[in-house]
Amino acid sequence: MSDGVVKLAYHEYRGEWEAVEEEVIEESFVSIFVNGAELATVMCSPREQDRLALGFLCNEGIIAGMDDVRAAHICPSGTCVDVWLKRGDFVRPQRLILTSGCGGGVTFDDLSKTVTPLDSALTIAAERLVELMNAMQQRESLYARARGVHTSALSDGEQLVVLSEDVGRHNTIDKLRGACLIEGIDPRGMLLLCTGRISSEMINKTARMGCPIVASRTSPTSLSVQLAREWNITLVGYVRRGSMNVYAHPERLKAEG
Repeated sequence: MSDGVVKLAYHEYRGEWEAVEEEVIEESFVSIFVNGAELATVMCSPREQDRLALGFLCNEGIIAGMDDVRAAHICPSGTCVDVWLKRGDFVRPQRLILTSGCGGGVTFDDLSKTVTPLDSALTIAAERLVELMNAMQQRESLYARARGVHTSALSDGEQLVVLSEDVGRHNTIDKLRGACLIEGIDPRGMLLLCTGRISSEMINKTARMGCPIVASRTSPTSLSVQLAREWNITLVGYVRRGSMNVYAHPERLKAEG
């Protein structure tokens, strides 16, 4: 099983040229099969492929939970995941939407469909949000080893509960959902932290997970802001020590004390 990095020889210039051998982040294709039929092929970090596949299926509404799954296996090469559902009448969705994600995110859902607005009383101090974001990025990680990856995490407001890394920012959300399914964690009511741009697809996945607050180191898109406002999701961007931008539902960000 891959550890997510590959050691490569290359040339580095720092005033003069030098031959070096360092780790770079690994990227490959992983195909997801459902009941023996290929559903999607995703560019990703080839780690935790079962979490990626199960989370993808759940975030796309194909499964509601592990009760719908008979078995999930990563093939020996790590390039495919076979998921067998308890129901045998699965039909591959016909409509494929290519999104703005790193590596070409995909979704079979209609992002314009009505989503029930989230009902949550969750609040968090702005200072605590910064602390959690910093904690997410300071852990032992692929990012610390080779850079080149996105990180996402779920938090209950006090600590990080689940963390994932991948070359694709959308993939990190699917891996979080898959981890929750496998480990029996309910993501509803938790806040979601991430390092990548917040697109409409990521807000859609956030809404499906029931997370009322999503915060990023970087920016949202105009459609993600629109959807967050409609779906009662607090959307925070450019989280830095002492500053952040709140694009939707700022009432959940409370003052310290």
